[in-house]
Amino acid sequence: MVDMGLSGSVLAVVFGFVAVLWFFIQRNGGRKDKNNDPATTSTTTTTVYDGECRSKDANDDADIIIVGAGVAGAALAHTLGKEGRHVKVIERDLTEPDRIVGELLQPGGFLKLQELGLEDCVENIDAQRVFGYALFKDGKSTRLSYPLEKFHADVSGRSFHNGRFIQRMREKAASLPNVKLEQGTVTSLLEENGTIRGVQYKNKSGEELKAYAPLTIVCDGCFSNLRRTLCDPKVEVPSCFVGLVLENCQLPHANHGHVILADPSPILFYPISSTEVRCLVDVPGQKVPSISNGEMAKYLKSVVAPQVPPEIKDAFIAAIDKGNIRTMPNRSMPAAPHPTPGALLMGDAFNMRHPLTGGGMTVALSDIVVLRDLLKPLRDLNDAPTLCRYLESFYTLRKPVASTINTLAGALYKVFCASPDQARKEMRDACFDYLSLGGVFSTGPVSLLSGLNPRPLSLVCHFFAVAIYGVGRLLLPFPSPKRMWIGARLISGASGIIFPIIKAEGVRQMFFPATVPAYYRSPPEVKL
Repeated sequence: MVDMGLSGSVLAVVFGFVAVLWFFIQRNGGRKDKNNDPATTSTTTTTVYDGECRSKDANDDADIIIVGAGVAGAALAHTLGKEGRHVKVIERDLTEPDRIVGELLQPGGFLKLQELGLEDCVENIDAQRVFGYALFKDGKSTRLSYPLEKFHADVSGRSFHNGRFIQRMREKAASLPNVKLEQGTVTSLLEENGTIRGVQYKNKSGEELKAYAPLTIVCDGCFSNLRRTLCDPKVEVPSCFVGLVLENCQLPHANHGHVILADPSPILFYPISSTEVRCLVDVPGQKVPSISNGEMAKYLKSVVAPQVPPEIKDAFIAAIDKGNIRTMPNRSMPAAPHPTPGALLMGDAFNMRHPLTGGGMTVALSDIVVLRDLLKPLRDLNDAPTLCRYLESFYTLRKPVASTINTLAGALYKVFCASPDQARKEMRDACFDYLSLGGVFSTGPVSLLSGLNPRPLSLVCHFFAVAIYGVGRLLLPFPSPKRMWIGARLISGASGIIFPIIKAEGVRQMFFPATVPAYYRSPPEVKL
């Protein structure tokens, strides 16, 4: 009886094991039959890239679609391709761009470029090293150096032709076997039940095509026609840049950007090759003098040229006479995303600031590092709602760098512009003299400007230190009612400059990111 009972138990265990095994075989077989059914739209396959396993819909073109191959799109394509993702990039024009902005990469941006393995993209394009800024005002000048003592000797700013830099990054991205660049114009995002499934676009031949992927990242630049679906765009155009190229001239301070605090607004000079210097003249407002009828040339010669340092004045006038004058509206747009399953915004399509400080590429590259680290632990991107909730942390984690550079750009532009208001004049003078003090008074603000110290609180402290410095100069040695009134308006004006920018950036995300719930979100669990 004991033997029979033991045998029965063994048989029961064996029978149970066989039954469980049969159940799993049937369940997996059932899934396979269902997915192979011709009536369904796709099949599930498994592909391995660099040892990483990923799920991919056979009718999907990629794991990730990137719209746009500018600085953000090309760098992102290479970064995600290196991570083993199958990436499809659709760019309107794959020929070398010719722009007058996006030519200065701050040291903080160069560090991010190194972190992404793209530092060789500034090689062999005649890029120039930049070690700081020279500031000019009313015949006086001061030099502000980047605080680079703690970094490797190769770390500095870089200035270059924007198009050459972008082409190098596109080439590097396209060299990866799992990254495909295609020339085409994306006309719309494909949406299904509130989730973005891919894009509709016209290829180079004019054919209307559709591409599908679990995640679509829109990087189509400052003129984006897709951003309205994914954010609340409040674009401001405070001014326009008028661009010139000065040839075969030497700047007063070699390997430095030059900022002239001119009237009515700043003028920039920086090298973009060994023989060329870019000049950007800021013209407030959205209307600029006409180039075609000669008004622009007259304006540059009569208003701007007398304020240019004498060492480069002749080259400046020669550039005007040559006639290759171009304009570009300066756009500012706070990041105001609508978290949307299946899609994400990046680059200038998502967030812009005044280009006075040259911080745009630094913000974009920093955002890419944040996104790369968030996506790294994820093998499957197909659960769009869960992925969307997880990626909400991106908007908080990017804030230290992005909000510092955005706020500084907006605040500095307003301070550097000339004004008939006496309090604004005092603030402008105080800013120049504060930076001229040297030591922490120059290295602190310059480390913020360069992206080496992305601390919003440090920015606010220095900004109001400038204001208090200006008030102190007004009240010493003997305060008068008039000077006290100007001092009060100076503090009020400083507050009116910086607080609206901070509000637009988001006070909580900027200064108290740890209180944002999304800050703590962990990667979704892998579904087996």
